[in-house]
Order: sequence, then structure tokens, then C-alpha cells
Amino acid sequence: MTAMGAYVASQLVKALIKRRMHVDGARILIMGLTFKENCPDLRNTRVIDIVRELADYNANVDVHDPWASAEEALHEYGVSLVAEPEPGAYDAIILAVAHDQFRELAASVRDFGKEQHVLYDLKYVLRPDQSDLRL
Repeated sequence: MTAMGAYVASQLVKALIKRRMHVDGARILIMGLTFKENCPDLRNTRVIDIVRELADYNANVDVHDPWASAEEALHEYGVSLVAEPEPGAYDAIILAVAHDQFRELAASVRDFGKEQHVLYDLKYVLRPDQSDLRL
């Protein structure tokens, strides 16, 4: 476990708790799994550390990455990618990789969240006023 994965997860958990939102059973969407933006390479990705750390909090984590191979993600990390995130379904959203597709979605990323949710932008895809947390 890397310190960064634990740090990101703890910051998100604190933000959820401050809003009196349940962490246990929370639905969390992580956007991006690859090692870097606009590249299908999953080797050495640190995003998996965030996924695993959040799972330790009993969160239900969905990972969406249009660049990643679903077969490779499942084989290498045991992660089943979601092809299309469900609108209005998530307690928290983490923008973990700055793919062009996510930049294009910037104005509508919050549509994946429930009425009350936390949006954590790790890669500065959004303007500061568009996210709740930034790395």
C-alpha cells in the first residue's frame, strides 16, 4: 500500500463524514485506472491503491476507464471496469486520470453523483470551483 493511496482515501472519507454521509456501503466512482492519461497501460498504476484502500472502508467502488482493457484490469488487479457509470448513483467521484474524455465531460462529471456527493479531482481536470477536493 502506498502512502498516496491511503492519503487520498482518508481525505475522501473525512469529506464524506463531514457531510454526515455514510462511508460504509458508499458508492464511489473512480474515473481512470491507467498509469497515465490517454494511454492503455495499466502497469504500475497507483490508482489500484486507492481502489483497495476504499474497499477496506467497505465502500462499493466502481472504476470507469475508456482507455483500459477490461480483461487486463480484471486479470491484473481483480477490478471489473464499468463501461458506463450510472448517472445520479454515486456518493463520491474521484477523477484519478486526466484522460481527454474526462476533460470533455468536465461540465457533467457531477451528473454521476447523487444529490449530495463529494467530487475529488486528483489531476486538476476541473477548475478549483468545480470540485470539492483537490490533491
